Amino acid sequence: MSQEQEPVPASPQPAGEQVGLPVTSYALLGLLTLGDGLTGYELKQRADRTLRFYWVAPAMSQVYSELNRLSGLGLVDAQRAGSSRRSTRYLLTAAGRAVLHEWMTSTPVEFPTLKHPVALRLLMGHLVDPETTTQLLEDYLVALAERRAELQAVRDTLRGRDAPGERYRHPSLVAEWGLGYFESERAIVEELLERLDER
Repeated sequence: MSQEQEPVPASPQPAGEQVGLPVTSYALLGLLTLGDGLTGYELKQRADRTLRFYWVAPAMSQVYSELNRLSGLGLVDAQRAGSSRRSTRYLLTAAGRAVLHEWMTSTPVEFPTLKHPVALRLLMGHLVDPETTTQLLEDYLVALAERRAELQAVRDTLRGRDAPGERYRHPSLVAEWGLGYFESERAIVEELLERLDER
């Protein structure tokens, strides 16, 4: 579905019938708490700027399908701001906030599933020459530095809005967590390079 093909909101279901939302739904509900109504395209942009550092940023078609689901459940309110369907803005409803709060407070903490393509390729390093494996890790260091710089830029935009009680306090903490992760990854990879260099 293109960014111009927003779904027609379904008729809301009673809040008691809400079951089995995927984590992506909660992620989008959470992103809506950081704004005053977003179009599907704006929500996708916000997901790309934030979720990609610690979660899978949904595709545009997935954003719209989730918005349709959430609208049908009465968790978001789809408001047309003009004649174009692209102008539809989505606002979190009281029911949406309640469902998000319940998920935040009653869902057990899940351990993350690590899907690390560099680690997977290092696992099979015996299939290639040492130079290839070394280059893999060196390229990863470059990518880490680039991604860290991108996240640092995000963190910098939150300064002044990240005091205790401010809306962007927790996003700032997550950004700092991510920066720490990238630093940790860099240290691990540099140590791996040293060990690979041992003959």
